Order: sequence, then structure tokens, then C-alpha cells
Amino acid sequence: MEIRQLQYFLTVAEELHFGRAAERLHIVQSAVSQQVRRLERELDVPLFDRTTRSVRLTEAGRRLLPHAREVLAARSRARAAIDELRAERAGTLRLGSSSGLGVRLDTILAEFARLAPGAQLELVTGATDDRLKRVRSGELDATLLRGERTEPELEMLPLWHDPLMVALPARHDLAVRGVIDMADLAALPLRLSSRSRNPALYELVTRSCRAAGFEPQFGAEFTTAQDTLAGIGFGKPSWTVFYAPHADQLPVPGVVFRPLRDPAPAMRTYLAVRPDPPRAELRALIEACHAA
Repeated sequence: MEIRQLQYFLTVAEELHFGRAAERLHIVQSAVSQQVRRLERELDVPLFDRTTRSVRLTEAGRRLLPHAREVLAARSRARAAIDELRAERAGTLRLGSSSGLGVRLDTILAEFARLAPGAQLELVTGATDDRLKRVRSGELDATLLRGERTEPELEMLPLWHDPLMVALPARHDLAVRGVIDMADLAALPLRLSSRSRNPALYELVTRSCRAAGFEPQFGAEFTTAQDTLAGIGFGKPSWTVFYAPHADQLPVPGVVFRPLRDPAPAMRTYLAVRPDPPRAELRALIEACHAA
């Protein structure tokens, strides 16, 4: 039993005339008659009493009629639900987000709302490689990421530089300084995410240490910001780094944040997008990211 057959049956039942039903359906009368006959053969009952002057529903036709209406109404509801989803997605931009964006993200959200007031911006978190994969597949419209990298099928739009700040124990002698020289950190263990977890930051920090004349000695690995800062503030003296906008939002007892002396290491943030011509909402997002 096909949806089309039920639709033809319902139209004939409402018109009680094959010719008028064909006109409503914008097809020839023979096609209507053929599909109704096929439905009758499948059900093994006549659905209409036909004479040269009239068409009437049989008892089987009358019993089928409400069910045909229900099936066609359900199809209409299903189509409406998908159309609604399509409309929602058309006005929704899905952006992969990185941790530690601080006020940058607030600026992006506010500027996007100004530039595209009728659109919605949905933030999606996850590992960098997963977010890039989802941009390639179309599940995400774009993703923010830190550090330069080459990604097939994607375009990397350069955005801003975030200087690194040092997190130190407030009780340490270096904490009284307004600016820290990288070389002065040589004697302290460094708490940093592993190269596999955050290759861009790992390379930037270790390269900066070597440029300052020392090989970093690694302490416990950076886990979460809260746990790592608690360890720095109240455990064995050590240090780590945060991006400047994020550090401003992390007041932690026992820890101070200090800028590094120029030229301070800084991380570049990029927006990864597919190279297709961007729709209006994506153009607004790109402009909002540049504004940040």
C-alpha cells in the first residue's frame, strides 16, 4: 500500500468523481483509476461502486476512509516537523569552542547577535581534532582553535594573538615582581598539558623556555584549571601558563598571575571553516571573531 494510492483514494472519496479528482491531483483520469484499482487488488475488496452516472463508497471504502485521512495527516505532520527543523538549522550556526577564551567569547557572542539578530549561535565543545572533523563533515559550521596547523579541506582564518601569563604561588619570591622574565622560572617545575593533549601550547612554552636558555623541568601534569591552580597555590612551588583573557577571570587564593617580559610568547587563534562560499550567518560570525 503506497501513500500515493491512499491520496488518490481519498481525493476520489471526497469528490465522488474520478474526473474531478484527477483535476485536483493535476494528473490524467486514467492514472487515478489505475492506482485505485491497484489498491483494491491489494486489499482484495472494491472501494467504490462505479456506474456511468455515479461513484459511491462501498462499506470497505467507508471503513478505509478515516484511516487514509490519518495516514496522510501523519505524513503532513512529519513533513512539517522536518521543515521546522530545516528552518531552525538554517538560522542556527554551530560553532566549536575552545576553553579559556575569556572575554573574547563574550565579545563574539555580543557582536554576532548584533550582526545577525535573527540567528542563533550554538556553542559545541570537544577535543580539537573532533571539532575539526565535525567541521569537515558539516556537523559544525566553524570552530575556534589555537595554534597554526594544516588541515585538509579546511581554511584557517587567522584571528587574534593571546599573550601568555604566568601563574605562580603568591608566597614565592617572584610573586612580588610586576613582570616575570622567562629565565627566572628555570628553577621551578612547570605544570603543563602533555604534547599529545595540547601540542600547540606545549611547543610554544617549551620553545620559549629554550629561547630563554633553559630546558624546562616538568612537574605534575596540568589537569583542570581549578586543580592545577590549587596545587600551585598550596602545594610544592611550581608554575604554569594561562592565556591573558582567561587569567583575568581566575582569581584563586594563593596564586598570582604575572605577564612575561616582552617579547612575551603569544598564541594565535584561528577560525577553521570549510572553503565553500559562506552563508550570511557565517559571514557575520567571521566578522564577530575579527571584532574580538
